[in-house]
Amino acid sequence: MNFLISDLPKSALVVLDHVTAEGPIAPREISNKFNVPLRTVSFALKKLMKLNLLFKTPNLMDMRKPQYRTNNERVRELHEVIDLLRAQMNIQFRAI
Repeated sequence: MNFLISDLPKSALVVLDHVTAEGPIAPREISNKFNVPLRTVSFALKKLMKLNLLFKTPNLMDMRKPQYRTNNERVRELHEVIDLLRAQMNIQFRAI
């Protein structure tokens, strides 16, 4: 069964926005900084990786804490769909 972008939960869009805004970031950092439960962050990261919207990269300073970064090319491809989902779920993108 293929996972579709329209199947993304609200939490995944919020996590995608945070990773996009912050650059490479570890799951615990997302959880702590944005007050989102770690379990929710982990679930969202898995969904986003299935859609190839994020890359998981090793953290050379601490291999126990992988970092996630946005696949900008893929996000650009799906920009209109992601914006439509944000509008449907009433999520405002936090631009910095």
